[in-house]
Amino acid sequence: MVVKLNARAFDHAKKLVKERHVVLDDRDEWSEHRPSAEEENRYLEQHGFAAYRKWYLGEDDEQNEENKGRYKFPYGDFERVHRCGVLAAESRAGQYKHTDIEAAVAHVHGMLEELS
Repeated sequence: MVVKLNARAFDHAKKLVKERHVVLDDRDEWSEHRPSAEEENRYLEQHGFAAYRKWYLGEDDEQNEENKGRYKFPYGDFERVHRCGVLAAESRAGQYKHTDIEAAVAHVHGMLEELS
């Protein structure tokens, strides 16, 4: 598996933070705030993969572009950036040594901290 930074998602996350479309929640809330598989499927049906991929900071090159399994490191709820999602992505990216993703997520984390 080759997971690389999804630059479009990184740009989308930064834009959302600048526009203050954020939830400054606590680290442990991601399990409650993360979109469910049903919510992901509904979003995909309504918006397609071009919009869906903007919510995932990592992409697995070995997966088809129209496969949910290609997209890794979610950071929001398809409307807003969640601090808890950013923190979860930052931790997992570091754990799996995806340094480009970890650096991007750390940047978004810093932007969120400036708002709080």
